[in-house]
Amino acid sequence: MTTTTSSGPTTTGAGTTTGAGQADSPSASTAGGARRSTVPDRKNSTELLSDRGRTSIADAVVRKIAGVAAREVAGVHNLGSGGSRAVASMKARIPGASASVSQGVAVEVGERQAAIDLDVICDYGVSIVDLSQSIRRNVVGSVEGMTGLEVTEVNIAVDDVYIGDDGQEETRRVE
Repeated sequence: MTTTTSSGPTTTGAGTTTGAGQADSPSASTAGGARRSTVPDRKNSTELLSDRGRTSIADAVVRKIAGVAAREVAGVHNLGSGGSRAVASMKARIPGASASVSQGVAVEVGERQAAIDLDVICDYGVSIVDLSQSIRRNVVGSVEGMTGLEVTEVNIAVDDVYIGDDGQEETRRVE
């Protein structure tokens, strides 16, 4: 186990802790024989403690779970504001790139609680009130069930309504 104190780095059998608090992995090395950390940054994560150990959950994990859970609800066309969807559209054209399931999702994760903000594009004709309730229910159930965190709120901003492509060619209004 590696610990960090304010007085400087602490050494353990597994590696050395840098002054920034990152544990050095024995497998990652840099010039001069120094070792660099391959351990993920824990600044944006929450830790759940039990009598048998500690579990660390990154904020990105909570964002992904919430994003997938929101997209599972019928009537949700997509997540994200106009700007983030435009960037995702360009990114999708890059070979090998994948769409982000956390697009349109922001989270604030504390020690035992999480608050989630969603930017939603709903399908035309769907009751937005009913859709919001379904999204909240699914997101809360998924995040709490998978992480053990209490979801205190799910804020939903409906940014757009997807009307769809009717398959007709656009007619000119001005000639």
